[in-house]
Amino acid sequence: MTYISADEAVMLVRPGDHIHWPCVSGAPEHLIQALVRRADRELEEGRTDNALRDVTISHFYTEGYADYTLPKYNGIFRLDSFFVGSNVREATQIGRADYIPCSLSETPRMVSSGAVGCDVVFLMVSEPDAEGYVSLGTSVDYMPEAIARARVVVVQVNSCVPYTYGDSRIPVSRITAFVRHDSTLKPAAPSPLSDTDIAIGRHCAAIIPDGATLQIGIGNIPTAVLDQLGDHRHLGIHSEMFSDSVIPLIDKGVIDGSHKHTDPGKHVAMFLKGSQRLYDFVDRNSDVLMRDVGYTNNPAVIASNPRVVALNSAIQIDLSGQVCSDSIGPRIFSGSGGQLDFILGATYSDGGVPIIAMPSITSKGVSKIVPTLTPGAGVVTPRTLVQWVVTEQGAVNLYGLSLRQRAKALISIAHPSVRDQLEASM
Repeated sequence: MTYISADEAVMLVRPGDHIHWPCVSGAPEHLIQALVRRADRELEEGRTDNALRDVTISHFYTEGYADYTLPKYNGIFRLDSFFVGSNVREATQIGRADYIPCSLSETPRMVSSGAVGCDVVFLMVSEPDAEGYVSLGTSVDYMPEAIARARVVVVQVNSCVPYTYGDSRIPVSRITAFVRHDSTLKPAAPSPLSDTDIAIGRHCAAIIPDGATLQIGIGNIPTAVLDQLGDHRHLGIHSEMFSDSVIPLIDKGVIDGSHKHTDPGKHVAMFLKGSQRLYDFVDRNSDVLMRDVGYTNNPAVIASNPRVVALNSAIQIDLSGQVCSDSIGPRIFSGSGGQLDFILGATYSDGGVPIIAMPSITSKGVSKIVPTLTPGAGVVTPRTLVQWVVTEQGAVNLYGLSLRQRAKALISIAHPSVRDQLEASM
């Protein structure tokens, strides 16, 4: 294996190419920065021959460096993301970048069918093993399909990337160029749990049965829920992601995966977000399976396990039960993500518990339970699939309720300051 510099490797990108890379701590920032440096050099030199232009970039949720969305790169880079993080939100909302609406389970097929182009893949990977494989470590996403389709696969080999199993193993023979750059993975900085988070966690934990298979998302509410599960038994993990909060439950034997029908005893995820403790925990841990999003988010695979608990959040929910979780009115804020994938999976799981959990009111005093969604808001989960809704005020199950009954139930868990207003709107 021969290593080249990142600046040499990004010269493999051609005008008009479509580039993909993994999310969160799997994003190969060393390569991404080199790509932007190439654009800067070509701008300074006034080059037109084979210079970068009309290059499309796609990825899931990322954090930190995203200079490719700056105005100076208009006409050079264009972001069409599958999920909008805070680092690309402004560019997306003002039109310098764009968003592809989708359930994440569909992204491998979008790539394989050619609906979304794929010419180049940038990856950050572990050291090669004795069998001639590297590991994607913390973020698999839809990368196996992208790798299969790409003309060029460039990897940043990083000794700090944990070696994980499942769909994360990539043969060295499939890689076009190797770049060596060691850097510690950026840890997630947990924020302290509020009284509201803890109350929501307590209400959610009360409706989670023993033997449940958990889907856990990003943020304080999932952490608060996990913190309340210490007295549960035989829980399992099949999720888009998991974080440090699962480790104490695994160590205690609360999470053992013994009641899962699919991948029993294994902790299944598509990406990881946490501290170095988490990355050390998953390194060469055969109990952890990092799988492609087409598997983790496939509603049929999800539903094959019993008592699936799908824990998701919302920006707004109206009194009929419609859930908006990707936009504020017409302005894209995040993305559909895997919410509908897991709501469907939990709905059809034997004994499944689909949950929408959120504070009843924002930090600015705006109710998240509303008579009707803000005009232009996207419906991510239709009212036909919404069952449990939880706020710090309590938990209600909308399953089987009429529109009027649903409204009354949701008002009962709205913030007390808006209940009269909501009642008057019925």
